[in-house]
Amino acid sequence: MDYSWDFGPVIARFDMLAIGFLNTIKIAIVSILLGVVVGLVLVLMRLSPHKWLSWPAAIFIEFYRNTPPIVHFFWFFYALPVLLSVSLDPYVAAVLALSTQSGAFYAEVFRGGIVSIERGQWEGARALGMTHAALMRRIIVPQAISRMVPPFIERSFELLKTTALASTLAYADLLYQAMMVNAETFRPLEVYTTIALMYLVLLVTASQLARLAEARLTAYQ
Repeated sequence: MDYSWDFGPVIARFDMLAIGFLNTIKIAIVSILLGVVVGLVLVLMRLSPHKWLSWPAAIFIEFYRNTPPIVHFFWFFYALPVLLSVSLDPYVAAVLALSTQSGAFYAEVFRGGIVSIERGQWEGARALGMTHAALMRRIIVPQAISRMVPPFIERSFELLKTTALASTLAYADLLYQAMMVNAETFRPLEVYTTIALMYLVLLVTASQLARLAEARLTAYQ
């Protein structure tokens, strides 16, 4: 097929894509931070010996692990306002969807790191008279963190790519802005090739930063 590539119209509207790029970064960072908080709360509940804490956390985690992310976006944007008689803008709805979903996955990452520590270390520390808080702080958590980092980073990358679903709520992320540019230029190949490269730059940069952080953490330990 003889197709004449022309990135001129896309470059002329690159400011629109830049806005979407920044909005994607903003929503990803906020969702990761809130997701970590949600994940920490969930893992504490999940590891609790009390069933009235562990069961709700397990149900929450399994729900998010076994339902499509786009359902969460639609639920927060369309269903929650009906139930609570409130109005959520696309940004808030998208952050709620991403942070709760990522929190469920982060909780499993945290739990996996903690329970992977050999039981002998738990029992040995208790035999020495360590409190549970001291055991976690001095022995379990430092070792668990190094095991959590790779899956945590991988999950964060998945969240970053999932932010594209925010475009379904008319949030001005990179994909939504690309659709706006395409509607004006009628150059879909150029537009979506450009944003694919922009996502690639973002993820490669994030990957390099994550590797640097992981190396420093390993050296510190």
